[in-house]
Amino acid sequence: MVRVLVADRYRLGELLGRGGMGEVWEARDEVLGRQVAVKLLLGDEADESAASRFRLEAQTAARLNHPQVVAVYDFGAWDGRFYLVMELVRGPSLAQELAARGTLDPAHVARIAAQAASGLAAAHRQGVVHRDVKPGNLMLDADGTLKIGDFGIARFVDEASTALTRVGQIVGTSTYLAPERALGRMAGPASDVYALGCVVYQLLAGQPPFWADSPTALLYLHVDAAPVPPRQHRADLPPAFESCLLRMLAKRPEERPSAEEVAEWFGGTAWQGGARPAAPAPVAAPLVAPGGVGGAAGPTPVPMPAAAPPVRPPVPAPAHRPASVTAPVSAPVSAPGRRGRKGVRKSKTLGIVVAGAVAFAVAAAIGAWAFGSGGGGGAGPSGPAVQQVVPAEVSASPSGEVGKGGHGKKKGKGGRGEADD
Repeated sequence: MVRVLVADRYRLGELLGRGGMGEVWEARDEVLGRQVAVKLLLGDEADESAASRFRLEAQTAARLNHPQVVAVYDFGAWDGRFYLVMELVRGPSLAQELAARGTLDPAHVARIAAQAASGLAAAHRQGVVHRDVKPGNLMLDADGTLKIGDFGIARFVDEASTALTRVGQIVGTSTYLAPERALGRMAGPASDVYALGCVVYQLLAGQPPFWADSPTALLYLHVDAAPVPPRQHRADLPPAFESCLLRMLAKRPEERPSAEEVAEWFGGTAWQGGARPAAPAPVAAPLVAPGGVGGAAGPTPVPMPAAAPPVRPPVPAPAHRPASVTAPVSAPVSAPGRRGRKGVRKSKTLGIVVAGAVAFAVAAAIGAWAFGSGGGGGAGPSGPAVQQVVPAEVSASPSGEVGKGGHGKKKGKGGRGEADD
């Protein structure tokens, strides 16, 4: 039997698998003398745009050097078909494991989930999104090491910004398609996490989280329906395992954990415990003085409303008026009122008039006394009493305005008054 030699280098051997997009062969690299896997893709090398996309994705996958990622060695075109040369994984795929065993125990599934998430996290750090995570692309090596295959191929056969082909058909398997991809949005790292969640669910329950008779109905389930809690299928599943898995299947991409978080969670023993605790409710920060503790900047305290200054009662007139001349009583200084500049001028004018009247009365009294003492027949010092000048009553209104006879407040720029001299 004559073995086919691809690109004058790779001699094909046993057929490993065939799908709608191509076929995978075990082959021998005649140049380096090693066993490889050669995937022949259906296509036409005359399509320059397809060749460019394929070359870009092959180069991207070749940069991913990780134990959980199938290595890419070469790519090219031969006999009108594209080919991709990859690391040969000698072991079954998870699709073959499901067909043979039905379900896997939670501990085995946790190891698979940790390894797959670790490989996806390495790809995501390089800006690479797998876009086609499914049991057929997750393979187990002879020692049980999981390998993720077909990196970049899904992008080659899929549009960069949609999950639909030109004729409106879903590319790949819709069983593991994230809701955002079903809505025609760009696939991102969270889309890979969702697809891995569907695979993990199927490994535990023996069936995917959603199933329908038609791809269109299945897409609606991905977008709108909630999955049946996996513990209803597996009573031995720890609650913490179920909690993390349901987070991976969240409808909104931002609500799913990252691939790195999934790898850390299933790589340890946390999945064996109870349900993951809910995030605590945020606690309001205490009000502290500006500058915080130790001089660090802190929140500005909420100011309390200032108490209104007390209003002094009006000064009552004395019960017994003294016989001596008295100056007008100054008004108590009250809180700044709403009076404008016009009120201030009136108060100052009134003060000048009262002061003038007092001065006139004093002068008249002195003149009368002098005239009486010098005239010989008038009244002496014990003559008529000097007319008293009684100051006007001072009162403060509830609004803070000063009544007659008081000194006003002069309102400054900052809203505070200064007493007139």
